Amino acid sequence: MKAWNRGTRIVVIPFGTLAASKICFAQLQTASLPIDIVCIDIEISDVEYNDRIHTSMENHKRPREAIHSWLIMLKARNSIARYALPPITEEGLGDSDFRVLDVLLHKGPMPVNAIGPKVDLNAGSVSVAVDRLYKKGLVSRVESSSDRRVRTVSLTEKGREMFVPLFRRHAALVKRAFQDVSLEEMQQLEVVLKKIGKRAESLAEKERSL
Repeated sequence: MKAWNRGTRIVVIPFGTLAASKICFAQLQTASLPIDIVCIDIEISDVEYNDRIHTSMENHKRPREAIHSWLIMLKARNSIARYALPPITEEGLGDSDFRVLDVLLHKGPMPVNAIGPKVDLNAGSVSVAVDRLYKKGLVSRVESSSDRRVRTVSLTEKGREMFVPLFRRHAALVKRAFQDVSLEEMQQLEVVLKKIGKRAESLAEKERSL
């Protein structure tokens, strides 16, 4: 630290902004005054950052891109699938098989063409899954008396005995994956995901109508 002599002359400029202080400082430099040191007294909140510092700070505050959130969603979904899927495959079922059995267990018998929208599968995938489950004796198919093109699918007793404990085990695994998430956070997550899904579906419909 520099030592000052007893006779050193100091001037303190208590201006509120850096711009005003700079002007006063320049005037003192050009004036013929016996001053050795000039101190500018300003608040740190009044400092005007230059472009480089300002840009750097803006980058730190920049909100995350939507694509980043989308990748996090995919990673979370895939991680849960890797954790919860093995018990399903051990029963000789695939993901589409599980979805069909799930909706039949919780919604009851329904026509083949009504299953797809419920489980987010196209008609072809549903048909193949139902055929597989039918051959294993896990579901039944009954033709409508009024329209033979319509077939109602329902769980058989064998299918219920196999799937009910499997679903309970699956639900327990998913619950463990969500163990660190509060009830409030889960509710918020559901609201956000529904909002994103509805928006994406609306955009897709607009694209299809063009």
